[in-house]
Amino acid sequence: MADAAFTKPVNLYFRVTGGRMVASAWEAKEVLLENWPGWARGRTYRSARRACRDALDGLRTPHEARRAFVAAARRAGILAARVT
Repeated sequence: MADAAFTKPVNLYFRVTGGRMVASAWEAKEVLLENWPGWARGRTYRSARRACRDALDGLRTPHEARRAFVAAARRAGILAARVT
């Protein structure tokens, strides 16, 4: 399982711990499992976890994993800045 680096990091902001920059599918998966708000673990969350896992296994591109992660972060309200 090789890490899949994002071309552009994703900036998150958590009320309790503050800002966090996520630069790869591995880091994204860690955040999803350890820091994600409990109320936001719905469909976009599950999709992001699956996309990150697939990127680490070489089944999806890092771009696809990043896109799913950004969608989940936006849904959870923890995306720190506008992301394209």
